[in-house]
Amino acid sequence: MLLVGGIFSTGAYAQHVKSFEIKDGHFYLNGEITPILSGEMHYARIPHEYWRHRLQMMKGMGLNTVATYVFWNLHEPEPGKWDFSGGKDLAEYIRIAGEEGMMVILRPGPYVCAEWEFGGYPWWLQNVPGMEVRRDNEAFLAHTKAYIERLYQEVGDLQFTKGGPIIMVQCENEFGSYVSQRQDIPLEEHKAYNARIKQQLADAGFEVPLFTSDGSWLFEGGSTEGALPTANGESDVENLKKVVDRYHGGEGPYMVAEFYPGWLSHWAEPFPYVSPSDVARRTENYLKNDVSFNFYMVHGGTNFGFTSGANYDKRRDIQPDLTSYDYDAPISEAGWVTPKYDSIRAVIGKYVEYDIPEAPAPIPVISIPSIKLDKVMDLLAYTERMKPETASGPLTFEQLNQGYGYVLYTRRFNQPISGTLEIPGLRDYAVVYVDGEKAGVLNRNTKTYSMEIDVPFNATLQILVENMGRINYGSEITHNNKGIIGPVTIAGNEITGGWNMYRLPMSEVPDFSSAGRCVHDNTASSGQMLKNCPVVYSGTFTLDKTGDTFIDMSDWGKGIVFINGRNIGRYWQVGPQQTLYIPGVWLNMGENRIVIFEQLNENPMTEVSTVKEPVLTELR
Repeated sequence: MLLVGGIFSTGAYAQHVKSFEIKDGHFYLNGEITPILSGEMHYARIPHEYWRHRLQMMKGMGLNTVATYVFWNLHEPEPGKWDFSGGKDLAEYIRIAGEEGMMVILRPGPYVCAEWEFGGYPWWLQNVPGMEVRRDNEAFLAHTKAYIERLYQEVGDLQFTKGGPIIMVQCENEFGSYVSQRQDIPLEEHKAYNARIKQQLADAGFEVPLFTSDGSWLFEGGSTEGALPTANGESDVENLKKVVDRYHGGEGPYMVAEFYPGWLSHWAEPFPYVSPSDVARRTENYLKNDVSFNFYMVHGGTNFGFTSGANYDKRRDIQPDLTSYDYDAPISEAGWVTPKYDSIRAVIGKYVEYDIPEAPAPIPVISIPSIKLDKVMDLLAYTERMKPETASGPLTFEQLNQGYGYVLYTRRFNQPISGTLEIPGLRDYAVVYVDGEKAGVLNRNTKTYSMEIDVPFNATLQILVENMGRINYGSEITHNNKGIIGPVTIAGNEITGGWNMYRLPMSEVPDFSSAGRCVHDNTASSGQMLKNCPVVYSGTFTLDKTGDTFIDMSDWGKGIVFINGRNIGRYWQVGPQQTLYIPGVWLNMGENRIVIFEQLNENPMTEVSTVKEPVLTELR
């Protein structure tokens, strides 16, 4: 058993990390053997006003390090257009961690998985000629180089070698699993690609120790010379030591870079649980055997907006991730202490020499009994005011130069047509209308790609398609176009010519002021008129105090919610998530505005409310 020293002193981070080394089978901090007790927490999944609170929560568990992925697509939304401001200010997040006495592990990818849209890759990479992600491919590597160099400008001076808290940087991410799934590519090419990423990090100026992160059985494909191999999810300490020694010169240090105290969750699937006692036992086993670890996740936060990704499974095709990234983590989505938190804190307290501080007080929570929705906008009528993109066949989101949200595809028929409508290239969810009358729903998640349809003379077929998140893991990451990516057929006949595409990215709140007669007072009569049509509801509410809260969408169908102009994420009646987290810092004293885009509108609504507890486990 090794007692763990720490850096929980006060003052600026430059006072804490004077030196960090990997030698003699150990991690050395300021010349003393110091196991890494880390938790993963992503800056982009937490309002920046709460960063310090959540880092103090980690300290209250007894951890000495925070790890974070870097999301390339967050920072380069368009080619060459960079954004590290506000909630994207990674350098500020790292500085705050240092001020709180925490070391930092940086995981810049460029691929991160993370249940994040496209695994962190910008969607527009798919429009680069000759490009394939995660390949020794010049078109791709030119963009990874630009990303890594721009990242260094932001955080390079925060490495411990320059007086900052960054002690290690990860090279690529879980590359061994990708190698195992892409056996059509020679191992030598995989190795060459991984070495190129490692060299790009070095060339940019990253000089702290590097590491790789893979399942212990995947080191052959994922490890790279000069980087410490770490094993994700490995609970067998003897196997961990054996496999690390084989790939790292016969000695440690030994680290589980992803120790899972919870697990990811998908729409239309049960919410997974991991027992607090099991996590506590594994934590103690690592501590007494000198194994460093990083809880993935210690605090998950939220996939705000359109940031959630999806997994791929042949049985379900796509498995879109929830808006909530609670992860059944020790620190809940809203930053609360959980029984798992208390169990881990008690175990760590037996093995560390420093005093573990108490957890900070939780953010206040409020409920709002009723928010009146006094306006409703007919989205199909609204699109008629827009200028469409026209083509002989449906265009993908990428061809339309749109990353996220929705596209309305329409096609007018001069002659009646009926039979089976088939859209095998649907990506991912569609509500189908004929002249504004709902005809049915198609859904990639259930492999529902066909339905019967009857289009009368001189009528318009309307297909509202939603991107539910690009695949973030596995070999299918290379097939990530959205929208309608193949032919549309009716009764076996391909429908060509005369397609109109209307972009609905929902990157900003729909503009009611320009909608004219598409907007109605939200009364019982207007609700019935727009039943089963896609609509946008709007309302205002006044607060005399603010706090975190959870908007209850359990009576709604499917859509997204904006609070004061911010897209807080998608809801879907199938569950298991039935509420959406609203951070109190995004609410105003006085007037607030809510806008809800409801895709199904099977039960027209006139109000909505919030509750003090989240509902994340109600599967329908």
